[in-house]
Order: sequence, then C-alpha cells, then structure tokens
Amino acid sequence: MQLSGKRAIITGSTSGIGLGVARELARAGAEVTLNSFTDRPEDHALARDLGAEFGVTARYIPADMSNGAACRALIEQAGGCDILVNNAGIQHVAAIDSFPLDKWEAILAINLSSAFHTTAAALPGMKARGWGRIVNIASAHGLTASPFKSAYVAAKHGVVGFTKVTALEVAGQGITANAICPGYVLTPLVEAQIPDQMAVHNMDRDTVIREVMLTRQPSRQFATVEQVGGTTVFLCSPAADQITGTTISVDGGWTAL
Repeated sequence: MQLSGKRAIITGSTSGIGLGVARELARAGAEVTLNSFTDRPEDHALARDLGAEFGVTARYIPADMSNGAACRALIEQAGGCDILVNNAGIQHVAAIDSFPLDKWEAILAINLSSAFHTTAAALPGMKARGWGRIVNIASAHGLTASPFKSAYVAAKHGVVGFTKVTALEVAGQGITANAICPGYVLTPLVEAQIPDQMAVHNMDRDTVIREVMLTRQPSRQFATVEQVGGTTVFLCSPAADQITGTTISVDGGWTAL
C-alpha cells in the first residue's frame, strides 16, 4: 500500500470529513491518529475498529483545538507525524454587527490558529526525515464568500494563505503543503438537515437538495467524504510531489462561477 510506514494525524476526525479522510489514509496503509475534544470510550473504540478494518495501527488522542498548547501537545503525544491533516472546524452564522465575540474567537482559534500550532509542532520532525505532507481542509469559503459567515470565511481564507506560506518555507525539503477546498459535502450533520428543509419548503428529498441546499454548487450534487479523503491520499502520493502551495477545489464547480 502506497502509504505504508507513514504516520498521519487528522484533527477533528471522529465524524464527517475528518473521519472520511482518516479512513482513506488507513485504506492506503497509513497509521492514523484520530482526534477530537472529547475522551469517551467510544472515541477510542472508533480508532480500534478503524485499525482493525484496514489492518493498520490506529489510535485516538483527545485535544482541544481551541487551545494552542493542546494542539502542540497532540503532535508531541503522537510522536510526530509524516502526514498532518488540519481538519478541525466549527461554524456560526450571524451578521457582522451582531456576531458574538466568543463565537468569532472560537472559530478563528479552531479553524485557523490550530493549523498554525499543529504545523509548527510537526515541521521539525518532517524536516529531520526529509519528507512530509501537510493537507489543510479549507473550504470553498476559503476562495469566495457568503453573507453572515464572517468568521468562517475569514478563517478559511487565512488557512489558504497560511498554506501558501508553509509551502514556501519548506520548499525543496521534501515537504508539501496544500489546501483542499470542499463545497457542500454530505456529512451526517448535513444529512440531518435534509428532512427539516424538505418540510420547510414542501419538497421531496432530491428537489430540496438540488434547488435549495446546492444552489451554489453547479453540479447539484454533494461532494462525499470519500472524495475529499481520496484527494488527500493523492496529495500524499509521489504523483503530487511537485504540487505544493495551492488549493484543490472539491466543490462541483462552485468556485468556477
């Protein structure tokens, strides 16, 4: 398997995109460390089951991604990594002049600053080994904007800029840094919203997805967590050795508009 012997850390990875990425990396043979802010038996069981399914080493390490010291401690506790996927993120929607300060600070901390802290902690080991892959899960909102999402859009634009700086600083050292910019992805959280939208708009499932939820996504289809995970695996492959400092959109044409 192409990533056998590589160790991956994926932040925010007990569900949704993060878990999808972890599964595809494990499928490719990488050892994986899952992460979230909780420390429940089911978190550790999820990692054990993932490892057993793909025949790789997998474990769970809790860490609060809103805390810089905890972000760095995650990398240290994992013993470093060859592949770092910064995925942890939260969202809040409100107008700028009524946006809660605590929500602004939390979104910037978890969605942006955590990537700085984990990257800073992971790079020394990558440099020493002469190989590393940093994949930041940004968003279509890292390339464009929507109203009422000021903190999220600012953070994701920041992730894209941070990715470029990282790539330039480590160019020629066997390390790449790239950002994946998904559009709307069918995660359990999004799936749970579909029945409510069907009721509000009095539409069937396919129509509400196409005409309401995916109006900005020209393909009128959700991206899948497997597609985001597969893109991550590609960025870790030899075919992507000279792909660095850029964004790859998995958005059904959203950012082409």
